[in-house]
Amino acid sequence: MANGQAAEVGTIGNEGVVGVPLVLGDDRAPTTVYIQVPGGGLRMTAALFKRELAQSPSMQAVMLRYVHALFNQVAQSAACNHFHTLEQRCCRWLLMTHDRMHTDEFLLTQEFLAMMLGVQRTGVSRAAGALQAEGLITYTRGNVVILDRRGLKQRSCECYGVAKKEFDRLLGA
Repeated sequence: MANGQAAEVGTIGNEGVVGVPLVLGDDRAPTTVYIQVPGGGLRMTAALFKRELAQSPSMQAVMLRYVHALFNQVAQSAACNHFHTLEQRCCRWLLMTHDRMHTDEFLLTQEFLAMMLGVQRTGVSRAAGALQAEGLITYTRGNVVILDRRGLKQRSCECYGVAKKEFDRLLGA
């Protein structure tokens, strides 16, 4: 937003790329990418990416399927933010992060989670506190531990499953 506020609309991990505009033939986007958790990644220049994309029909096909899956995730996130409770959205977001981290423990501050969910930190404190009280997670000083993934899925809204099913269908599990 013009005032600096931000909210999550999509999550990218080891299954995806930053740079979707390049896949679609543009060279920029009016959005910002936030790195939310520590980890590694690969980087290449836009020129090299575009050159490889132009030379590889199979890469083009995979990238277009990825764009389709990401678009579905963004659309689902918009609906989710409108229809579902903060606790449900928090569960969805934690599950999506867990999928991409491949570990039960990751660093995530309340401030960042609040920004991703488009709420105040007090809302995140309440939601995380409720999830912690139910034994689904522990959350201390920015450190999240997923204790009960099945329970998180049950507390999440259907949006997590819808987006995950489409990613798996389009890109493989």
